[in-house]
Amino acid sequence: MPEPTLDALLHESRRFDPPAELAANANAQPSLYDEAARDRVAFWERQAQWLRWDTKWDTALEWEAPYAKWFVGGRLNAAVNAVDRHVEAGFGDKVAFHWVADGDTDRRTITYADLQREVAKTANALTELGVQAGDRVAIYMPMIPETIATVLACARIGAPHNVVFCGFSSDALKGRILDADARVVVTTDGQYRRGAPTPVKPAVDDAVADCPDVRHVLVVRRTGGDVQWTEGRDVWWHDVVDKQPDTHEAQAFDAEQPLFMMYTSGTTAKPKGILHTTGGYLTQVAATHRYVFDLKPDTDVYWCAADIGWITGHSYIVYGPLCNGATSLLYEGTPHPGDQDRWWKLVEEFKVTILYTAPTTIRTLMKWGHELLAPYDLSSLRVLGSVGEPINPEAWVWYRTYVGGGRTPVVDTWWQTETGAIMITPLPGVTSTKPGAAMTPFPGISADVVDNDGKPVPDGGGGFLVLTEPWPSMLRGIWGDDERYRETYWSRFDKTYFAGDGAKKDDDGDIWLLGRVDDVMNISGHRISTTEVEHALVGHPAVAEAAVVGATDPTTGQAIVAFVTPRGNVAEDESKGEAFVQSLRDQVAKEIGPIAKPRQILVTPELPKTRSGKIMRRLLRDIAENRELGDVTTLLDPTVTDMIRTNLSESAGGDGDGT
Repeated sequence: MPEPTLDALLHESRRFDPPAELAANANAQPSLYDEAARDRVAFWERQAQWLRWDTKWDTALEWEAPYAKWFVGGRLNAAVNAVDRHVEAGFGDKVAFHWVADGDTDRRTITYADLQREVAKTANALTELGVQAGDRVAIYMPMIPETIATVLACARIGAPHNVVFCGFSSDALKGRILDADARVVVTTDGQYRRGAPTPVKPAVDDAVADCPDVRHVLVVRRTGGDVQWTEGRDVWWHDVVDKQPDTHEAQAFDAEQPLFMMYTSGTTAKPKGILHTTGGYLTQVAATHRYVFDLKPDTDVYWCAADIGWITGHSYIVYGPLCNGATSLLYEGTPHPGDQDRWWKLVEEFKVTILYTAPTTIRTLMKWGHELLAPYDLSSLRVLGSVGEPINPEAWVWYRTYVGGGRTPVVDTWWQTETGAIMITPLPGVTSTKPGAAMTPFPGISADVVDNDGKPVPDGGGGFLVLTEPWPSMLRGIWGDDERYRETYWSRFDKTYFAGDGAKKDDDGDIWLLGRVDDVMNISGHRISTTEVEHALVGHPAVAEAAVVGATDPTTGQAIVAFVTPRGNVAEDESKGEAFVQSLRDQVAKEIGPIAKPRQILVTPELPKTRSGKIMRRLLRDIAENRELGDVTTLLDPTVTDMIRTNLSESAGGDGDGT
């Protein structure tokens, strides 16, 4: 039997050309690719000139694999580039952020001049607490303006920040504080989630109990709840920050000055502290933000609906948009069943023009139904973006059709914590897009799909996604573990960065991402990507979301187990019937081949997700193999796994013969 292919995807016949008016006035024109192809390094030097440099670089790139230095000898300050230079240019009254609290219970409008003052006061406060250039600061905060002020204050004084997502457990926070050797932690007393106050500081108290080198915990009063207090260590934001002068003399730092560490989780090893530096990172996040979203800073209202605790928030809420002088919407809340139309209210009210979110969120909104959008005027939207994981074609089309009114370009972006910035993407005024395809590398990026021997695959072939040349925003290593850096990213192929993702090229040479290579299942000797099967399942008109894992099977080596969430218009008794499950298995057989039919399909109203919206496939794999579950405290709803496990034990499953 031939190996199943991505025929249903790779031969996607739908094409969507850029709107003529957008194409004519787009920041990126086709010539951008030609310019980068002529001289890749010179292209990045021109992008760097959009920033303010106190001292220009001597050498654009020093490269000895796997170590890169960009803009060597150059000096600049990240906070000055993000804030001060716009104020000095006369744009102090321009809105930097429209902040809306969870459930719309509070609002603030923050101009660039406001932000400059808050960053200066926060920088002065951190200095008073003993923070110096090179010291690490841990930030464990929700989506509030003080979080951005803290991030930029750290950058201003040259103290690398380590932002930890506010949904992580105290153990996760402790591990990151210890690994980074952070001496100050900035946090809040609590946060609001779905309109209700939730404590935050207790997790910090538990974490720093085992971190004796933490000198101070700086606490924002957000919810007003009671907190435990350690005199001499804990200090209130309003006692320390509010009294500070609102001016601060910034100094320039070397282009390779560490800017931040961001920790990425592994399934077995401890999290990796991905290190990013200043000059190259700012160059690429600003350039990609400017071109990928076609930003017009005078007229656009940009909304990246991520969390600052993840790399998307760093690059496309904080540094990229601010370096470009953008006006952004900053929303504290997340979509949830009790507030299903909140997003559309915000888009209409603030006349959002650019929306950037994750496929998981798009599928959730899709599950709730496009009818929720009908009362709202979304005509301001002109560019839509997707980030975080491969997006299935039907969700892509739904996004464009119902959110974008059938007229907006969709830019499906591929990149990682490690890459720092967008790497593979359409350009909205240039690319004729295909639903589900990441398309081509951004100008100045060298990416390819290679086989086991590191040789490029032909069009129509699949293999491993690699980056063959250094890029400005690339990670500079794993904090404190040089050997792990080499082994993790550079050992598979000679002098080539292996992203850890599988990919295929279609007949046009455009790239389709297949997810992590450890999410490629081996079914009776056939390699089948979990993403392929998920795409097939979500292509069923009654399916809103699907997650697929490979479970150990004594006959086939691995067997496919699928977890499916039906759309809201599917009746509960219908979704529980054998006919529904069989129709899903037939859908997979039709799209991929009989060998890819899941052994078991469990229909469930929810999938286990982190508070940032990522599906926890690792937990689903543990459930499918009846293993003990680890920590589930970071899940949005920890009870979901118990419900799924109970339902799975009661389900009959499929026939398992792959026919």
